[in-house]
Amino acid sequence: MKKIIVKLLPLLGMAVLLTACPAEEVPHVAEPFRRPMVAVMVDEGFHDGEAYMPIGYLTNQGMDVTVIGPAIGTVEAYNSDFTIRIERAVADVSVNDFDALLLPGGEAPADLSEVPAAVEFAGEFFETGRPVAAICHGPLVLIAAGVMDGLTATCVGGVQDELEAAGATYVDEEVVIDGNLITSRTPPDIPAFSQAFGEAILESFDPDIPRAIPPQPGI
Repeated sequence: MKKIIVKLLPLLGMAVLLTACPAEEVPHVAEPFRRPMVAVMVDEGFHDGEAYMPIGYLTNQGMDVTVIGPAIGTVEAYNSDFTIRIERAVADVSVNDFDALLLPGGEAPADLSEVPAAVEFAGEFFETGRPVAAICHGPLVLIAAGVMDGLTATCVGGVQDELEAAGATYVDEEVVIDGNLITSRTPPDIPAFSQAFGEAILESFDPDIPRAIPPQPGI
């Protein structure tokens, strides 16, 4: 019996030590900070400055930008040799993937207004109340979506008649904000346009709402 007790003493001592020492705390790993996610809708014939300059501004403000369009691939600007890559097909993303939508001008909006998936996406996104910015010919997509009735907006002069026919009030100003819609006229307005859009995104942004861009097909 004495031998058994002697053999148990080391085990009892170890048990006391283990119970006396507090368990090591597992360090808390903070969730990654979610940044605003902005969709930029383009197609062949986009305006280079009206796409790239706002994209640069938003990126410098710490936002994530995804270029969407009718199909994945590279498209060329109508006014230069600049190109941009469409990263996601508009039919493969959801309005819930993004915090804001940008519609640059150029020749592309006229084509996009004939693409049902693009028109549906723009209309549904506008109805969420999250910021939508359109410059120059960009409002053509929103006109096709039937969401301009009763709004005050601006655009390039050549789209004024279509804007008013859609039920909107046209004003000739650098930046026009009506609810969640930000519109501007032409490239000289881009700095003010980009700033107004960025401010609207930050004002409405909720980092607690999850957004997830689906992977590209085959990846």
